[in-house]
Amino acid sequence: MQERNQLARHADEIFSKYRREAMKTIFEDLMSGLDEVDAFLAGKTAGYKVALPAEVDVKGIRERLKMTQARFSDTFGFSLDAVKHWEGGRRTPESSARAFLTVIAKNPNAVIAALHPQLRQLSSK
Repeated sequence: MQERNQLARHADEIFSKYRREAMKTIFEDLMSGLDEVDAFLAGKTAGYKVALPAEVDVKGIRERLKMTQARFSDTFGFSLDAVKHWEGGRRTPESSARAFLTVIAKNPNAVIAALHPQLRQLSSK
């Protein structure tokens, strides 16, 4: 029984130390993030900007990948209607979609590998 109590105290000490260290790390991460926010708000650092194209040739990307609209939408997670509207010029992809389409255009195999690791990658053409 005494041995069991000693083991329990030792386990408590280890877990207590681990919790303190974990909390310290979390606190330090939060403080670092707040310091970054303060620096940004004070104008000491600039925010991150990404250069996105104003227009993306969705049909060109899709045709280069030799995909139907349905397969393109299924493979990359777009709605079929969105793809049809983008290609028909009735809608323009939002900035997040344009960023994603830009990545798809540059490296479709990486996107497919990330989204569908079970699928074989497209052959490079």
